[in-house]
Formats: sequence, structure tokens, C-alpha cells
Amino acid sequence: MQEDSTASTPCSACGATSELLRCCGYISHVRLFYGASDRGAWAMGSDHILKERPAKLPMDEGANLKFLKENTTIPVPKILNEWVDSGGRYFILMERIKGKTLEEAWPTMSTADRERIAEQTAEYLVQLRKLQSPRMQSLAGGPVFDAFLDMGSDTYTPHGPISSDDGLWEDMATGLEKLPERARAGLRKRMPAVGPFTFTHGDLTNVNIIVNDDGNLAGIIDWEWSGFFPAWWEFAVSSMAHSQSDAEWKALLRGCMGNQYSEGRQFWRSLWFVHRYPDLDETGQSTLSELLEE
Repeated sequence: MQEDSTASTPCSACGATSELLRCCGYISHVRLFYGASDRGAWAMGSDHILKERPAKLPMDEGANLKFLKENTTIPVPKILNEWVDSGGRYFILMERIKGKTLEEAWPTMSTADRERIAEQTAEYLVQLRKLQSPRMQSLAGGPVFDAFLDMGSDTYTPHGPISSDDGLWEDMATGLEKLPERARAGLRKRMPAVGPFTFTHGDLTNVNIIVNDDGNLAGIIDWEWSGFFPAWWEFAVSSMAHSQSDAEWKALLRGCMGNQYSEGRQFWRSLWFVHRYPDLDETGQSTLSELLEE
């Protein structure tokens, strides 16, 4: 009888084989619920979360959460422990905020419930805008890492520290060398002043908003990429959505944040639409035409 090779093939996440599980009859309550590239997040039962990532990436989440606990009333996870192991992996263990993600809750929420969550989130963002720095930088004074600065790529490019309008423009214009000079000048004209630099979450997608059973905000999670950015950055990157419900959520959130940051969003959207030049879609072509006419 031919041996089943799959029985001895370990799971790439936990290392267990189907043969081991069959023999021991054990059902684990540790679950990998998120994974991207070489990082992941595990549910440790119902009360705790364990995140793992390479130590070469920013290890700022613990410090960011402690900073927020000390300086705001924003409901964020409590850190229990963090460490780097001998294999060069960074781990952070935290308490799990009770509730559902806004993505999960959205289909059954009323319009009033959705609007209330947006209002509550925007009120907390006012506290973030009061936490300021003279430079675009991490909490520890180093560079920031942001997928939106990388135009959606997964490269983990360090940005900054940056303290001037010209410095941010030079950083964001990287890769636009083929774009017509007149269009680049139009983009530069659209970029608002970068100061003040305020503490920014940077990814207020609906999976990072936790709501409780009574329809109120329970917490905001995933602060590992947070740092000091232009005050308009939070509003600008809310342009990007991963689903229809996320787009609806971010439109509500922007409405509660006010229009004082609309110029930053216009600039960032213009940059996003033309950054793949010359391979532009219809929106990119339209944006390019506008920039060439300015």
C-alpha cells in the first residue's frame, strides 16, 4: 500500500501534520487569521492576539500604543509583551478588543449606526491632530513606512525624516521621471503645505475599526505603521478602499472629518492616477490632461 505523503507534510503555518492531528485528537484554539508576505497575526483563544513579523521591519506598534494610551482616550489594544527571538522575528502579544470588525458588522448596521461610528472615529482623530512633530517621522524619530507613499507596492521603503514641502515632494515624485515636466509642475502646485506633522493612523480601513454589540466604537487597531505625517494625510489616503463597504465607510468618515483637508486628498488622488505613466487608464488620462492644462 502506497504511503500518503500528505499525512507527513507539515502545515506551513503551525507545523502540524494531518497524521499528528489524527493521532492526538487535539483541536487548537490558536488560529492564523491574517497573513501577508512574511508576517501574520494569530488569535490566541478569544482574548489575545499574537503578531509576528521580521525584525528588520519597523517594530513601532508597542511604542505607538503606549504613546496613545498616555496621550489620548482612543480605545486601543493593551500590550502584554513584545520581543525579538533568536531567529530575527519580532513578536507582540496584546489583549484582543471585544467586538466585530466594522467590515463584519456593516451589512446589518443601520444608517444611523454607521454614521455614529464615523462620528466617534472622527472625534478621536481630533485628538491625534493635536499630537505634533516638527518632522514627518516615526515616534522614535526614524523614517516612516507607508504603502500609500510606496504607491501601493509592498516594498517597505523608508521615507524621511522629512521637514519641508520640497522634501516631501522629492520623496513622493520618485518614479515620475517619465511624466511630462508640465504635469509634474501641476502636481507640485496641487500639493498643500506639509506642516504641521500630526500623529496619524494611516490605514483606517473598516477591518481596523472594531464595533461592539450596541453599535458603538469599541476600538481602533493596527497602529504598526503609524507616525507623524502631514495633517491632511489621514484624509487623503482614505481615498483608497479594498471593497464597496470600505469605500462607503471612508466616505462617511471623510464627511465627519470636514473639508479642511480636501486639497491634500485632491493632490494625492492626482498623484495616484498618473503614477503609472505612460500606462494610464481613462481616469489617469483625464487627470494628465488637467495637469497639462494648468
